[in-house]
Amino acid sequence: MLRLLAFAIVFNTALASALLAVPLARWLSFRFGITSVPGGRRQERVSMPKLGGLAIFVGFTIAVIVAQLVPIERQDPYEIFRLTGLILGSAVIFILGVIDDVIGLNWFQIFLGQILTSAIAIIFQIFIAFFNNPFTGSQTGEWSPVVTVALTLFWLVLMMNTVNLVDGSDGLAAGIALIAAIVLFLNSAVRLEPPQTSVSLLPLALAGALLGFLLHNFYPARVYMGGSAWFLGYALGTLSIIGGAKMATILLVMGLPLMDLGWQIVNRIRHGANPFRGDRGHLHFRLLDNGILSPRQIALCYYSVCAFFGFLTLVTNSQMFKFIAFAFMLACIALGFVAVGRISTPQDEDAAPSQLS
Repeated sequence: MLRLLAFAIVFNTALASALLAVPLARWLSFRFGITSVPGGRRQERVSMPKLGGLAIFVGFTIAVIVAQLVPIERQDPYEIFRLTGLILGSAVIFILGVIDDVIGLNWFQIFLGQILTSAIAIIFQIFIAFFNNPFTGSQTGEWSPVVTVALTLFWLVLMMNTVNLVDGSDGLAAGIALIAAIVLFLNSAVRLEPPQTSVSLLPLALAGALLGFLLHNFYPARVYMGGSAWFLGYALGTLSIIGGAKMATILLVMGLPLMDLGWQIVNRIRHGANPFRGDRGHLHFRLLDNGILSPRQIALCYYSVCAFFGFLTLVTNSQMFKFIAFAFMLACIALGFVAVGRISTPQDEDAAPSQLS
């Protein structure tokens, strides 16, 4: 009963805080001119407020703090220490995103900021020390500090840019992240034995904040998250580590946007373009530009794919099965990209080339 009460308190705190923060985010956006330019990568017809991510950040942070006041068992002696790194790193990358929304940053400044933010997580004991070998089912031995640091930096930067790239259509990034947060919560609260209740409250807080934001961001969106997409990616990346390095879980849930990221980087390099310059070559843009799907249908299709593979991670303990499922998913996505690519060509973007997307 106490666990259910804790879940209700944290989720509703995050949801209510985010809902209350959305009007503030919209007001601040218009008050200080932090809005999108009509046209650009999203090709919207009117300027849109870009500080919507403030609602996610506020809702998540308040709920996480409230979670520490709930009298439940805590198994990790470093929990508060890691939580400090999570909040501090989230604040830094959130502020970086706001700065980019206001003045615009070049790709090197963004990349440097992401590296520094990831370093904060590592300093506060949020790092990948091992993973489960899909071929043997056993854990690998702990790696050297150099490998651990390099892998953690790669993982967190990858997650930040993956979430950022998928934030190109109404409700897309927030909805996918919501599914990932729910899967992480269920894994820690239900699937693991014994349950990691205190750890599960963290992705639950993120889920509540995302739901509050998504109610204003789903098509037709009334607010964008802007540069806060990096914060969202950082939160998902660190929470997957705190929850027991559930990289396989996130890889399956985020497989479609991850594949899109890799596909676009290779495609841009192949055509002699800057891999860090955004365009409308991403899958969701191609589907939209060619009239294949509407923004609402694109979001629902992405949700379905991510939720299906997230469900698979919860119903099996087999690392080999997850590995095969991930490989199968990548093959299907690759075929889909080829099919869509044959009937469409990416449109160049008029927006500033500073965004890693």
